[in-house]
Amino acid sequence: MERRLVLAREAKLASLLPDAGGRLEASGVLAGDGRCYVIFDNAPDIARIPATLAPADGPDLIRQPRGRCGGFEDIAHDPATGRFYVLVEARARGQGFMAEVQEYDERLGYLGRAWLQFPLDSLNKGLEGLTCARRHGRPFLLGLCEGNRCRDGAEGRRPGGGRVQVFERGRRHWDRVATIRLPATLPLRGLQPGRGRRPPGRALAGLRGAVGRPGPSFQLGGGRPGRRVVVPSRPGGPDGVLQRRGVSWLSPDTVVVVSDRAKRNGQDDHCRAKDQSIHVFVIPD
Repeated sequence: MERRLVLAREAKLASLLPDAGGRLEASGVLAGDGRCYVIFDNAPDIARIPATLAPADGPDLIRQPRGRCGGFEDIAHDPATGRFYVLVEARARGQGFMAEVQEYDERLGYLGRAWLQFPLDSLNKGLEGLTCARRHGRPFLLGLCEGNRCRDGAEGRRPGGGRVQVFERGRRHWDRVATIRLPATLPLRGLQPGRGRRPPGRALAGLRGAVGRPGPSFQLGGGRPGRRVVVPSRPGGPDGVLQRRGVSWLSPDTVVVVSDRAKRNGQDDHCRAKDQSIHVFVIPD
């Protein structure tokens, strides 16, 4: 049974980060230890925002003078080492394109970057979601292709070909070691470790980048599936659809979502009132 999420609280990112300046085109979010780590498509800095979304609780922006300047899509964390990974959707490499990850220490200090060794068709249809999972004590990065079958063009738009590429750290870069084929009914464009009222195991749950309907969770190496929910597609009003770019679990029944900048054409004032924001939703019983 599908359930519609209930908005608990939200805030404009600019109100929480008054010194950030310019646009805050949020593209990914990761919740942990009572805080939300937000990355931006148009800037390298990483925001650290309390889950309360209260300015008094000390949100801050960690400047990143090193590494790439933009094109970031998602953020992941390895609890065993404390390291963070930020995904760059795609960059030119040789005669083609590949995604890249930037690595940070537990204090979000920049460590370096490495390729995700998997060929992509274009800059605009790369890897859209990232999460870190451990098996047998080893870390793996799981990257979700934006286009179906990891392709661009008409083939990438044909439904039923969701793919997750699995990478293991090699000597210099992240080597692809496996591909997970998602069920044909699963229209995903983002992924996060699943959580439920029972122990979560290794289930993974996903949410499309454009606000819409996530499918049921899929499983990696056992565990219990996550929960099926529907995100309100028009939180600002009856017209237009505001694009949400990331999702993460705050608790078994609470998720945090960030929203991109509203487009000038095709999206009304209701969407602009909700864009470049962070939102907390509760899954009703």
